[in-house]
Amino acid sequence: MKVYATQWLAIVEACLLVALGVQLINASELLVGGTAGLTLIALQFLPDMTFGQVFFLVNLPFYLIALRYLGIGFTLRTFGAVSLLSVFSDLISQYVSLELAHPLIASVLGGLLIGLGLTFLIRAQASLGGITILAVFLERRLSINAARTTLATDMSILMFGLVFFDTLTVVYSIAAFIAVGSVMGRYRKPAFVPPEQLAPEVKVSLQQRTAKA
Repeated sequence: MKVYATQWLAIVEACLLVALGVQLINASELLVGGTAGLTLIALQFLPDMTFGQVFFLVNLPFYLIALRYLGIGFTLRTFGAVSLLSVFSDLISQYVSLELAHPLIASVLGGLLIGLGLTFLIRAQASLGGITILAVFLERRLSINAARTTLATDMSILMFGLVFFDTLTVVYSIAAFIAVGSVMGRYRKPAFVPPEQLAPEVKVSLQQRTAKA
């Protein structure tokens, strides 16, 4: 019970970090990768909606994929993380002023916060849905490397960004993409994997080690 409580505490902390990073970037009218980036672009068509509302709606179709291919535990944690991020983002946007002197500062700082938050989520065996779920699904079903799917999606977001944002804004946004990837590339190893999510061969190995001990 204590392990799962710690796991959910990490998810809450991670969502706060990501929400803060996203709102830093959003306040400077920049872009970031992943589902958050898709949401920021979607807001160009839905000016009357908030980031949290659109982000929550964008993720809904992906839960069916997660439930079938990633398990109910991962799906529930991801749903919880998406819901928390949606709420936190709107609360921060409403009650906290996050405008910085230069958009490049917001891009780098926001990217670092998002990367750290996403790392915490991965270590807690959760995600923010959307692109992450799609990447894992394509890797398992079609053997398409998840990193390639993520990279292709991020590049597509940058290309779409050129349609709705000026070139300098997109250039500043690239710093956020780099910052997120830099943090996740160094710290993304999961810290905890529930026993029911272990691969069969890993379970056998652990049982053999326990028996020998």
